[in-house]
Amino acid sequence: MMSDRLYYTDAYTTQFGATIIDRLELQDKIALILDKTFFYPNSGGQPSDWGTINLIPVVDVAIREPDGAILHFFDGAPFAGKDGTSGSEVTGEIDRERRFDHMQQHSGQHILTQSFIRTAAAETVSFHLSPDSVTIDLDVDTLSSKQVREAEDLANQIIWQNRPIKIHLVDREQALKLPIRKLPPIENGQIRLVEIEDYDLTACGGTHVSSTGELGIIKVLRLEKRKGQVRVEFCCGRRALDDYTTKNAIVYDLAAGLTTGQSELVAQVGKLQEELGTALKRIKKQRASLLGFEAEQLVKKGQRVSGLILITQTFTDLDGSELRILGAQLVQHAGVVALLGAAGDRAQLLFSRSEEAPGDMNQLLQAALPTLGPARGGGSASFAQGGGPAATEHVVRQAVERAQELLLAQI
Repeated sequence: MMSDRLYYTDAYTTQFGATIIDRLELQDKIALILDKTFFYPNSGGQPSDWGTINLIPVVDVAIREPDGAILHFFDGAPFAGKDGTSGSEVTGEIDRERRFDHMQQHSGQHILTQSFIRTAAAETVSFHLSPDSVTIDLDVDTLSSKQVREAEDLANQIIWQNRPIKIHLVDREQALKLPIRKLPPIENGQIRLVEIEDYDLTACGGTHVSSTGELGIIKVLRLEKRKGQVRVEFCCGRRALDDYTTKNAIVYDLAAGLTTGQSELVAQVGKLQEELGTALKRIKKQRASLLGFEAEQLVKKGQRVSGLILITQTFTDLDGSELRILGAQLVQHAGVVALLGAAGDRAQLLFSRSEEAPGDMNQLLQAALPTLGPARGGGSASFAQGGGPAATEHVVRQAVERAQELLLAQI
């Protein structure tokens, strides 16, 4: 019941007629097997085609391993009754834009793979194509920027030479006599070869353009080291144009906003980063001075209880680092116990005491944290801190008051 795979020899046809061979219910979906199809199934790192059969959306296409039949999947329960019986005629239409995108990216993978072999002696061990990215994994643990540029330049030279891309069907005996880059473990039957004229020859079942010029351009986007290999993300054709359009708009807007030329943008951003770093250091220093002044005021206003100075305060304008600075400055004073809280997107509690002051701060913290909800934290007898999800000033104040009650009961 094997379907005739017409996409093997013609990747450009996107409308066709066919006959239903069988209708199945698989994986909670309806699947049709046709006598022939142009729909490409998930295979070899390339996703399946999308489209319609009798105007009903095809949601997936797969190969049935035992006999090689192509399964066209549908949501719901279409093709019931006479429409789904063997011998029924149907009309298929493939999403042309998606198909051509896959043709461009897959052909680009063949070109770039051969380019890395020739310029960096790096073999491709896997290929993945998705709507968001195209990648190849190379069998090397590192690549220099020079090697990447050389491979990219060679790939684009092949594209601009507009070399023909041809499909050949050969048996294994014939294949063994050819300079094939990668030969599958097929003992019987025909092997489908994709040839880029005088450049690359490899076994492949995917859909491809008929000449390299249809790719337009290929661009390496980024590298990622992965367990002794290098993953190369790239794009071709329409995806490369979209990537350029997006990045050019970003550069244009940045240059306009900074009133500088695009060529000076990197230097200008570097200068701004340096100025920002200096300003942040100055602000941090000034903030520390203000917190020191606030610490002095809090000590003066602190509650005097049994020879200690108890300070309880909730803030809405301090982050966790500033709360720690304030707490450290408070306990420089003798006999201080500071129970501090900060409200906001992330609630914070910080409990600390002077060396000679009484109380176990971690014990107080564990008693107060449940008031904030799913909060966590810990510390020692003299210092403890924790936090949780967003909380209002009222909720944080309740947590601080819970710790205060427990401390007062102990002294």
